[in-house]
Amino acid sequence: MERRPGVPRLLREINDRAALDLLLATGPMTRGQIGDLTGLSKVTASQTLARLEERGLVEVVGTQAGGRGPNAALYSVIASSAYVAGLEVGPELISAAIADIHGHTVAEVTVDPNGDTDPVSVVHGAIVKACRSAKVSIGRLRGVVIGTPGVVDPRSGDVRFSFDLPGWHEGIHEALAGDLRREVTIENDVNLAAIAERADGAAQGLDDFVLLWASRGLGLAVMLGGKLHRGRSGSAGEIGYLPVPGVPLPEDIRTLPGRLPSLAGGLAALVSAEAVAELAQGHGFAAGSAGECVKVAVAAGAAGEPLLDEIAHRLALGVAAVCVILDPGLVVLAGEVGHAGGTALTSRVEEAVARICPVRPQVVTTTVTDRNPVLRGAVLAALDQAREELLAP
Repeated sequence: MERRPGVPRLLREINDRAALDLLLATGPMTRGQIGDLTGLSKVTASQTLARLEERGLVEVVGTQAGGRGPNAALYSVIASSAYVAGLEVGPELISAAIADIHGHTVAEVTVDPNGDTDPVSVVHGAIVKACRSAKVSIGRLRGVVIGTPGVVDPRSGDVRFSFDLPGWHEGIHEALAGDLRREVTIENDVNLAAIAERADGAAQGLDDFVLLWASRGLGLAVMLGGKLHRGRSGSAGEIGYLPVPGVPLPEDIRTLPGRLPSLAGGLAALVSAEAVAELAQGHGFAAGSAGECVKVAVAAGAAGEPLLDEIAHRLALGVAAVCVILDPGLVVLAGEVGHAGGTALTSRVEEAVARICPVRPQVVTTTVTDRNPVLRGAVLAALDQAREELLAP
């Protein structure tokens, strides 16, 4: 018989991962409970927990009363066994959060770049400030995920272009990794919001859905088979460029040296925050922001219905185009405008889509309660990386 010396080691790694994943998902458990749910024998479960204890990943946190015998020890993953950093980078503010391996946020800070356009400098400063607040050294971070607006190249990991962050260009990904001395992931901000939605929101547990982010700009995240669909160049979801009736086509959208693509034309011209605020003003609902305009219209009852009808019609043009191609079943409206509209807006979008499209998806408002879903998504993505790294050979 052929000898395969690597098999026992592989089995140990599989068992260790199964036990660790179970403890992270469910919280403290006894050896017997871990064995029952993973299919491991009592002896194997004991050996697995002993290895995880030796590596400083789990500890006994209490006991559970059982039958006639002694109380059983309760095991839990040590919260400080790993930390991660999630960031949301915008043109005016950077938010950074540090979380432990359970996903509990231990510190969150905001930093004003104050005119500093160097991505490495501003990210480093934000992470240092967050780590100091959490009393965690940068060296203990096992995952760093940064959310930015714009297109992220899935091959290089760099931002291909971003209207809001012109300083983020080719080479930044490598420079950040070198500065922080560890791998760094840059991800589109709307994609991260979708990760948060699937973990904690209206799309919890769903493998197929799309999230339409209607705020200052317009973006779409596509989740298929439980995975984000980014496209070959990372441009999947750039729905703002979608040609729609009655709006000029986007022109001169190529990225040229020293110049960013034009935002004029396409669906974004109809439902960007600027367009919604202008539309609201025409209906007599002037407020400080597009989201506030929509909130006022919702609160106005019948007087606000014409404005909501028009916003829904405009959004439906994009939703219908997506649904006849992907048929996702669920569409989540998020961002400033999407969140403010609530069911008054989603019900109208659903009806408007049904009038122009053979596919009728369920349209719902985001239910992510975190005030910053992009930041939460960045933390969750970083946690996935950290948990993989914890049990790496």
